[in-house]
Amino acid sequence: MTVKAMGWAHSFPVSGGVRAGRRWTQEHLASLPWAAQDPETVDAIVLTVSELLTNAHVHAHSDAQLVLTWDGDCLHINVHDEDPTLPRPRDADNDAVSGRGVSIVQALADTWSMQCQQHGKTVTACFRPARSTGSQDRDEDSRGGKHHEGDER
Repeated sequence: MTVKAMGWAHSFPVSGGVRAGRRWTQEHLASLPWAAQDPETVDAIVLTVSELLTNAHVHAHSDAQLVLTWDGDCLHINVHDEDPTLPRPRDADNDAVSGRGVSIVQALADTWSMQCQQHGKTVTACFRPARSTGSQDRDEDSRGGKHHEGDER
């Protein structure tokens, strides 16, 4: 079996990078054969990109390098910023307009992880699209495999 991987990389500046990152991601996802049949996964990926870019800009005060990779099974999102501090879930008040980014990524991604590096950190999220056969509906119960590496669930 031959695996054809494809990927894209782009840097997004602190000023105006989130909107551009969402648009850039949507354009690249449209080239994947499963995207039209699985709009819920596409939406989850775009929202995750938005949250990760926002975290890089707001908390790391850094430009963000976004890499999307499709390996035939999983769409990997990697966002690198210059701050080595790892993000952590927070309990945001109901009225708060921020503070939910990590929790959103955790809820949407099939798997996710964080890694400190010499110059910053990279947050990675993996999304496995539903098969185009229509036999697997994507709902909250079918996404039960999501976890953060290191979680004991």
